[in-house]
Amino acid sequence: MIDFFRSQSLDKQIGGLYALLTYGSWGFLPIYWKLLYTASALEILAHRMLWSMVFVFGLLAVQKRLNEILEPFKSSKNIWLLLFTAFLLGCNWFVYIYAVNTDQVIEASLGYYINPLLNVLMGFIFLRERLNFLQCMALGLATLGVLNFLWDFGSLPWIALSLSSTFALYGLVRKVIPVKPLVGLLIETVLLAPLAIIMISIWMIDGSGSFGKQWETDLLLIGAGVVTSLPLLWFVNAAKRLRYTTMGFFQYLAPSLNLLLGIFLYNEPFTQAHIITFSLIWSGLAIFSINLFNEHQHA
Repeated sequence: MIDFFRSQSLDKQIGGLYALLTYGSWGFLPIYWKLLYTASALEILAHRMLWSMVFVFGLLAVQKRLNEILEPFKSSKNIWLLLFTAFLLGCNWFVYIYAVNTDQVIEASLGYYINPLLNVLMGFIFLRERLNFLQCMALGLATLGVLNFLWDFGSLPWIALSLSSTFALYGLVRKVIPVKPLVGLLIETVLLAPLAIIMISIWMIDGSGSFGKQWETDLLLIGAGVVTSLPLLWFVNAAKRLRYTTMGFFQYLAPSLNLLLGIFLYNEPFTQAHIITFSLIWSGLAIFSINLFNEHQHA
């Protein structure tokens, strides 16, 4: 990693720092959700939706880009697609928070290891992109990893599969919507915000929620918008400066940190079955990365 920064131009070094901030913050995100142990996953999700909207709106206002918000509304198709991506994002956020707060961080990390391979599969299914031999081998190894999990634990790793599939499908649909990342995120959170406000109001009225009881918890719930949106801003800055392949290698940092947190900080069981499953997934990712690197070398 140090050699990477030394050998790059200043612009790429800055891009690398943004990438480290992005994937590092996503990697350590379980620590933040664990601090909200008094709130349910659904309540954290509602606040994450609401305060993300407020924070992103503020970012766009500072950047004087609020006029861009109206662009997607010129097409009803874009709004329906953004409503769908908002639903996918909400599902992804909920499952991740639920996984962290029910001590399943290791399985959550598995989902984000699977994600790049699932992106390839969805490109094949929906965009009719051809798969080469190495890509097929990588997908095969990932499939074996999931089957091994099913064989040893008697159930599908639904958290991992839910996280990887919702995020892969989210990326696929967002790819065809002509909207910039922050603007798209604002519209998605605006579409989700009414439901979030209704739920938060009900919890505050009947006293079953965590908001409004302790100032520390209130700050953490409001901060959910910051820890959600700021890494996306860093991601955009990194993507502008770095090659796609380089970003692809950085993306393994987040699930790796999640895995280390699950094993060493939260003492979640990491059995022989986990080792076999992860080894198969990692082997598939290694082949996938080699293939990706070769493709860009010859591009």
